[in-house]
Amino acid sequence: MSDLLHPTVRPRRLRATPAMRRLVAETRLHPADLILPMFIREGASEPVQINSMPGVVQHTLESFERALVGAAEAGIGGVMLFGVPEEKDAVGSGAVDPKGILNVATRAAVAAVGDALVVQTDLCLDEFTDHGHCGVLDADGAVDNDASLLVYREMALAQADAGSQLLSLSGMMDGQVAAVRNALDEAGYGNTAVLGYAAKYASAFYGPFREAVQSSLVGDRRSYQLDPANRREGLREVELDISEGADIVMVKPAMSYLDVLADTAATSPVPVWAYQVSGEYSMIEAAAANGWIDRERTIDESLTSIKRAGADAILSYFAVEVAERLRSQESLRTPVGRSAGRRAK
Repeated sequence: MSDLLHPTVRPRRLRATPAMRRLVAETRLHPADLILPMFIREGASEPVQINSMPGVVQHTLESFERALVGAAEAGIGGVMLFGVPEEKDAVGSGAVDPKGILNVATRAAVAAVGDALVVQTDLCLDEFTDHGHCGVLDADGAVDNDASLLVYREMALAQADAGSQLLSLSGMMDGQVAAVRNALDEAGYGNTAVLGYAAKYASAFYGPFREAVQSSLVGDRRSYQLDPANRREGLREVELDISEGADIVMVKPAMSYLDVLADTAATSPVPVWAYQVSGEYSMIEAAAANGWIDRERTIDESLTSIKRAGADAILSYFAVEVAERLRSQESLRTPVGRSAGRRAK
């Protein structure tokens, strides 16, 4: 019998050793679950460190190709490409230009690692517009949803022609998935997949990213990105993107929206991804640099929490580092010999 001082139910039995904990783990990270966001800067002669994101750079085309090879060797699932153009204008012309930096980088990535990694491209205008918004503006200076869809369609065709295997629609315009899917299918790109940034919130955690893409934004994006207070609205956006033909849906940011991520994973018939965004990355790096947290354990715990909440894959600036560590841990486990692993009979 059990009494207060001698319980019969002892969950600690399954936590007793590293081997036991590994055996009963409910959630596991794998290198193929991880996707690396990468920035390619037009005209750069050497990689440019992003001050608010220690360890992350704006690549030259040369350093970008070297990093791609390293990412493929680490065994991650894919890369998400962002272009940083030298010139911007009101309608984001560089986004649809075949010679624009993002399309040039996409061709280079496909040529270098297209058989080993899924090459994905950000389909949004914010990096390319001089006002920094994710769409074009109307005469009153507001983001014009439907005019932006026309540009997205052009951008989708440029990216698909460059070889992108997955177009990542992050602008949060109403109807963007349907508009892009239709454009792709009409142009013969029926096999090009679409990722809908379905539940993308107007988050303060994007701050370092704006340095990374040299954003020109003045003001905010609250008229088109989701209100952080709204959980049900996130699921509504997910359902809309799926109904419009999204092959994958995204929740962004990840760590502050695990409830939305879990809601999405519980109902979505398509893969669900999450983005551990720049601010989440930078907070971990800053706290670790001050000696306040164990860096590796915190990275692993943060990614595990996102996977546990239901993400099938995770965009993270830690992707290659974690993948290399996971592979190293597997290779360092020493096989047990026959005599050591068998009891005498």
